[in-house]
Amino acid sequence: MTPNKSFQVRLKEAKICIEQGILDNAKDILLDLQKRLENDDSEDKSLISLKKEVERLLKKIEEKDEDSPKIKKIIKEGNLNEIYERALVFTELGIYEDALKDYKYLILSNFKTVELIPKVINCFQRLGKKVEVVKFFDEILKNDEVKDVYKDIIRLEVAKILEKIGIYSKAYDYYKNIKNQKVLETIQDKLRLLASKIKGGSKYSYILETFISKDDLQEAIKKANKEGKSVEYILIHDFKIPKEEVGKSLALFYDCDFFEFKKSYAPPLELIHNLKKDYLLNNVWFPLLKKKNKIIVLIDEPDDFSRTDTIKAILNSYDESFILEFAVSIKEDILDFINFYLGDKIEHLRIELKESEMDLDELVDGVEDDVEPIEEKEDVFLSESDSKVVRFVNRIILDAHKRKASDIHIEPSPGKKKTIIRFRIDGVCQKYSEVPNSFAKPVVSRIKIMSNLDIAERRLPQDGKIKFKQKGKTILELRVATLPTVGGYEDVVLRLLHAGKPLALPELGMTEENMENFKKLIVQPYGLILVVGPTGSGKTTTLHSALSYINTPERKIWTAEDPVEITQEGLRQVEVKPKIGLTFARVLRAFLRADPDVIMIGEMRDEETASTGIEASLTGHLVFSTLHTNSAPETVTRLLEMGLDPHNFADSLLGVLAQRLLRRLCPKCKEGYHPSQEEFEEFVDEYGREQFLKLGINYDDDLIFYRPVGCDDCGNTGYKGRVGIHELLVNNNKIQDLIKKRAPTEDIRKIALEEGMNTLKQDGMLKCLQGITDIKEVRRVCIK
Repeated sequence: MTPNKSFQVRLKEAKICIEQGILDNAKDILLDLQKRLENDDSEDKSLISLKKEVERLLKKIEEKDEDSPKIKKIIKEGNLNEIYERALVFTELGIYEDALKDYKYLILSNFKTVELIPKVINCFQRLGKKVEVVKFFDEILKNDEVKDVYKDIIRLEVAKILEKIGIYSKAYDYYKNIKNQKVLETIQDKLRLLASKIKGGSKYSYILETFISKDDLQEAIKKANKEGKSVEYILIHDFKIPKEEVGKSLALFYDCDFFEFKKSYAPPLELIHNLKKDYLLNNVWFPLLKKKNKIIVLIDEPDDFSRTDTIKAILNSYDESFILEFAVSIKEDILDFINFYLGDKIEHLRIELKESEMDLDELVDGVEDDVEPIEEKEDVFLSESDSKVVRFVNRIILDAHKRKASDIHIEPSPGKKKTIIRFRIDGVCQKYSEVPNSFAKPVVSRIKIMSNLDIAERRLPQDGKIKFKQKGKTILELRVATLPTVGGYEDVVLRLLHAGKPLALPELGMTEENMENFKKLIVQPYGLILVVGPTGSGKTTTLHSALSYINTPERKIWTAEDPVEITQEGLRQVEVKPKIGLTFARVLRAFLRADPDVIMIGEMRDEETASTGIEASLTGHLVFSTLHTNSAPETVTRLLEMGLDPHNFADSLLGVLAQRLLRRLCPKCKEGYHPSQEEFEEFVDEYGREQFLKLGINYDDDLIFYRPVGCDDCGNTGYKGRVGIHELLVNNNKIQDLIKKRAPTEDIRKIALEEGMNTLKQDGMLKCLQGITDIKEVRRVCIK
């Protein structure tokens, strides 16, 4: 290689280092090149040009204040998005320490700062290190690379967190150092409040700064004590301070809303008619409003914890799901509320409640929970058309809908003479209410009337449907099943059919590998795809998500369902009616004459439906269906046992997706903890040690598991919402051979695992490692 060529190669290396941001290496190469060029006495024009280029690049590197940041910016713009995506993944997996490192680098690069601040705070909250937020952002605020506008945003958002956790001095400091004058003007009230808290101020600090002197306040206190009034009342009436300003001072001090007396509020009748007026007057509090399951309680001193604890105990005794929020008012206004709403007004409200047509919220608020005990012989006096019964049934249905229950269970108990009503929420039954058996009989009769069942027939099971109409709102559809039980009673189970739009495939909660394989299956031109699992495991939801993914104008899609729960444009949907002979098998045969591309059969209940479905898949149609089996390999054996031809079945099957639904850990209260070595080893053995080793997860100090805690947001269960776990068996040559040989389930499972299938339990345990659920929940729904 000639010297000239050698110089050119080295120069190219230096330029590559500059492009990649490796400036030190680039500088070393250029200095070495400059030295070698200076020792070369040749007057070759190309070498002279090289010298100038080397000098130019060295100058560019050394101009740190101007050019170096520009070079870094070129690099960053190419890599920051990748770092951002990685940080999001770390957060999702619960690897918060690594996520924080990436977030810090991104903020220092002025990259999506506004979006990143809450993510950083969330990470520290998940780690249980709220105070560490201060150190993290203090370091960032000292860095000159962060723009002033972003520093202000950081100060504002972090100050809010510090204020909530009681670090008032630092919160005040952060607020005070905000540079933007417009923002500063909007937070002056907060600054005054914080200053008063720091200096040991009182609830009148805001008023003292604005309207009166300390001497005036002392005079108001003396007068209030003498006349038996509140200081706030004296300030309003004697010192002429506007009530809204007094309210503002109280709201700032107690950090809650302020309400003044008005006759236009609609308090929760089912609560206040059970509370004694004298008790409320003596203790100065009043439940003013109910918003869904949140009760707003007025009190004159929200920081009087002995009173607030008593209030919580009283109101939670009526319904443990209540979330209490305290608001402040002056003592005299609270007494006015009590006298007005627990005087003549309550009778007026009761009359309105009975006579008026109400929408959902009004109806729920108006129905009484407590029913007077009635002896068994007296149930003739309470009929299914009684207004109390009608309103009670409506209340049950509406509450179940609001709480996102899937089922309502009405269960009379002859021994206790009580009927228990339970809701199934997130897959688990929870007690809702308890009523006398004598009241339950007309309730059952009312449900039978609504579902067009025979109210005189109590000896045989019956099935029906209810279309529950709400004024100005969506119609609710329910499936009803009655069963005769001992003592001449009947149990009733109502299944709420939550109609809606299909979920997008990514919302199903599949792993990346399962999602990729499932998508490959559902875009095939023909074949059979099965989604299996017990009742309520989300099979219909998954099928409609798959159909939504392939629902294009080029495809004709027919579905047969019982019932139709989810509707989609572009699908031709048929609801089967076995009572008139419109069965799945009959509808499927009709589909084959209706030019389909894709067919979805709600369930393969018998050999005829299964055989026709396989025939359809072998004649150029993509067929989806469901089956009630426990696992993907077991499904294959079950269908063979139905009498299907093993060769046709092997050729038609594309894959089987088994699934369950697990409860999600509540994101607000779930607790991370470091497991013991014994717990970790048990987890590994349960997963399968050989397969677990492939995950590359080792026992170390950074290993975090999660467990439920319970808070108001999740009804103190520790769980909120559900997520799917999946077991996807993809048919291949090895599986086909086993099907044709009618191999047992274990042989099919063994080959499927060797080909990369994760079991339901393994998929659930992976979600444990991600902090989505916990191992107890996985064990609740999975055997293996």
